[in-house]
Parts: sequence; structure tokens; C-alpha cells
Amino acid sequence: MAGCLMGQPAFSDSFSNPVIPGYAPDPSIVRVGEDYYLTNSTFEYFPGLPIYHSRDLVNWELIGHALHRESQIDLDSADSSGGVHAPTIRYHDGTFYVIVTNIVHNKPVNLIVTAKDPRGPWSEPYILDDAPGIDPSLLFDDDGRAWYTGNWHPPDPEFEGQAEIWLQELDLETMQLTGDKHYLWRGCCQGAHAEGPHLYKKDGYYYLMLAEGGTGYEHAVAIAISKSPTGPYLNNPRNPILTHRQLSYDHPITGVGHADLVDTPDGRWFAVALGWRLIDSAHGILGRETFLAPVIWETERYAWKKERYTFPVIAPATGRIELTNALPSPDAGQTLDTVFIDDFDGEDLDGEWNMRRTHDRRFYSLDDNPGFLRLEAGPGFIGPRARYSFLGIRQRDFQYTAETRMHFDAEGDDEAGLVLMQNDRSVVSLTVRDGTLRLLRLLNGDWSELGSAAVSGRAVDLKVRADYLAAEFLYRSPGGEWRTLANDVDLTSLSPTVIDGFNYTGVYIGLYATGNGRPGGYADFDYLRYEPTAPSRDNWYFR
Repeated sequence: MAGCLMGQPAFSDSFSNPVIPGYAPDPSIVRVGEDYYLTNSTFEYFPGLPIYHSRDLVNWELIGHALHRESQIDLDSADSSGGVHAPTIRYHDGTFYVIVTNIVHNKPVNLIVTAKDPRGPWSEPYILDDAPGIDPSLLFDDDGRAWYTGNWHPPDPEFEGQAEIWLQELDLETMQLTGDKHYLWRGCCQGAHAEGPHLYKKDGYYYLMLAEGGTGYEHAVAIAISKSPTGPYLNNPRNPILTHRQLSYDHPITGVGHADLVDTPDGRWFAVALGWRLIDSAHGILGRETFLAPVIWETERYAWKKERYTFPVIAPATGRIELTNALPSPDAGQTLDTVFIDDFDGEDLDGEWNMRRTHDRRFYSLDDNPGFLRLEAGPGFIGPRARYSFLGIRQRDFQYTAETRMHFDAEGDDEAGLVLMQNDRSVVSLTVRDGTLRLLRLLNGDWSELGSAAVSGRAVDLKVRADYLAAEFLYRSPGGEWRTLANDVDLTSLSPTVIDGFNYTGVYIGLYATGNGRPGGYADFDYLRYEPTAPSRDNWYFR
């Protein structure tokens, strides 16, 4: 049994943002008939590129992954926040396309996977030659041509780090770029990094929308218009069309950007965009999440202009991504329950589970001890670009409890337990080793012990009770009373703000086993239960 993003209806006339809570950055969306499909960046995690489905834009169900076989993607030694960046999902003539960048040893590789059914299976990748830069996107024009857009660093930048959006035709027979490259736009704001382009066609015009300003406080979305896909593109004088850069650092939602547009069957428009919900104006432990906002189209009112253009206006009532909005479909209430329970009785792992990186051999089993998840205590252990026995689910709430029961015959250097992980440099672990339960913190290469206790017997229950940036860690013998190992543990070490390097992901709650450098035994886990504990998700900011 496992959970997904559903539960009891919220308010009858409104929905809560984010519509996909927890680590869900760089959203891209497409509509096919009355069905919407959405995907996000997943960086070093596998399976990669979740495919979510919705019929109403606010209730989303995970139905699969576009990258679900190790043969599709090279993540073996991906850096933390390397790997799979900024996908775009589109549909054309009976086929779904997901195009994405994979950062391999600091070099971008752009690729496409396709499927007839978004639930899969998805194809082996088509690797694009001579496709520099990141953040690719596709437009299928009504004349049958397909256009690729991406970004690159031009040889004549006007400032350090400047990027430019370029376009080239994609041959759908060879799945390779063809013809000339066209260099379209460097954005509207000097000093901003142009990325995340999407090209749309509406009422005979082409619209080039992009993200600018990085993914922090200055993030923004801008748009330009042209009569031809190859340009020239004219800047919307009201750019940026979405940003929170003008708001204070303690605004509930910040860093909004990297948007994608979608229309509804009845002709309305919406945008999905990423954003941060920061604790204490600084700590985005959940990572960037997926938010939804209404969109209208307005025509310029300058009577003196010979041609007045029409541009999208995101969140027209306030100009901001709001914590609550009117429901797109008033007769379909939003469901908000993020409870996840997996008792490992199924034949396959629930789709919510991810591992870090791809592996050359299976390190887990649901068959060796039916009703349990068995993790091999292999030689790999937590460290930069390492592969190790870890399976986790996204933390989707600021207040929650997570609990597991572990059966473990610890021998030698074998270690296993419950782990909170931001990346290879940021971990809080509750693990058993050599008869001792230890609470450890990893931050930027340094491990420190926060508490320990002797445990006896093969089975132990482990629990974390988290409250924003503090947590209590507990343990017990099955059927016994819970004991606190450590209380009021500071979790700011899981915040991207205090971790070295790039940090594009969010916290995972996971199960871990290692032989700490040598082949070891195994640990069996009976279940994982994750439950939000806040009375309402809507008032998280007013703690």
C-alpha cells in the first residue's frame, strides 16, 4: 500500500499552492484532450523525470517516469545536482516527447525519449549532435515542422556569463537537428542568465518565453514575440511577466520562474512555475516546488502603434504566485493528503521511491524476504558521486513523522537505518552499527555524532518527528515504548543555503545500508510510513 498526492477535499472554491509539494523543480506541462501531463527535473535521482497526470490542474497523480531503465541515462557518477536538468514534455501526432539535458562530467548532453503511452514504456534516448547548452524545448508547428530551442554561451557576450537562446529545426525521421542555427534572444534584463526557453504559437504569432536571473531571489520569466519561428523577436515592454524579485526576502514564496504555459479545453490558460517556500526567509529544505497560476492574454492599448501585440499576463489579479487561488474547475475540489505508506507487499517498488544515481547491479529485493524490502549492505557509502544502497521518497511537508521497522544482523562494519538526505554533502542519519544506534550529521564532508544508544535484538523501530527546522529522533524494540535518542535536533544542515556547491534538490526520507567499504550483509525493512502532522497545509507560513 502506498500513498500519492490525494486525500480529503480542501476548500470548495480554492486550491492551495504548490500543487506538487516537495522537490518538483522546472515544471513542464502539456495537454492532450482533457488530460494534462507534467514532468520535473530530477538531477542525480533515478528513476528520472516523473510523469504526473491530472484532469483538473490541481490534483496530480504520479503515473510513471520517462527515464525508467538504466540503459536510458548515464547517472553512474553524476554530481549532486548534476544529471538530468530542465525537461520539456510535448505531444505530437500520437507520440509524447520528453527532451532534456543530462550533465555528464560537467558537459551537457541533450536527448529525447518518446512514448505512445505516457505511463510508458519510454524509448531509448535519441542523443542530439551539435546541440550545445542546456534546457532544450520543442515546438511542433502546424506546418508539420518541429523546432528545437535551447541556450548557449555566445562568443561575443555583453557581460560575463551571458547566455543566448537559439533555435534549429528537428528532423523527426532522423531525430537529429537539421538546417541552420538561428540565434534569437538574450533576454530582457541585463546581467541575467537566459535559460529555460519554451516556444509557442498562438493566433499566427510565435512566443518565446524564457527564465532569467538564476533560480534564487532574482528569478523571473520574460517573453518576446515574432511572426516567424526564426525571428526577429520583439521584447514585451511589460517584461518580466512573472517574478517575485521585487518582494521582500521573507515573502512566503520566492524565486519563482522557469514557467510553462498550457491551455484548457474551454480556451483558458494557466502557467506552472517553480518556486521556493523558505523557512525563516532562508532555508528551502523542500527544494523548488511546482506552483500554478491563472493566465490571461491582453493586447497593447497604444493607439499610436501600427501593430499592437498580444501578450500573456500571469496571475492578473495580483501579479504574484499566491498560496491559494480559485479552482480552475469549481466542481473538482483539491485533495492535499501526502501520506505515504509502503509495507512492501507488492511485486514492485512504489513509483515514489528513488535511488541516487544509476547502478550496475540491483542492490534491493522484494523477493528475498517477502513482505520486506531487503537492502544489500554493499561496499558503497555516502560520499561525493558515490553509488550506495539508498531508496527514498520526497519530503513534501514541513511537519511530519516518518517511521520504519528494521531487521538487521549487524556484522563488522555493516550499518543500516533511516536517513534524511539533501545530497552527498548533507545528511542526518539514524543508523545501527555494531550494536549501537547512532544519530549522525554530515555537512560538507564532516561527520559529527548527535547521540547514541545501545540496542539489542535483531529488530528495531526508528522514527523521526520533524517540525520545520527541528526534529526528534526516536527508537524502540517492536511493541515497546518509544525512547528519544535526541530532541530538538537542528536541521538547518539540510538547507541549500548552508551547503557548499550547487543545491537544486530537496530533502529525501530514505532507507540506507552499507558495508562501509566492503561487501557486507543486508538489512530488511518491514515498512515505511510518512505522515504530515500539520493541521492544515495552507497556514504553514504562520507558524
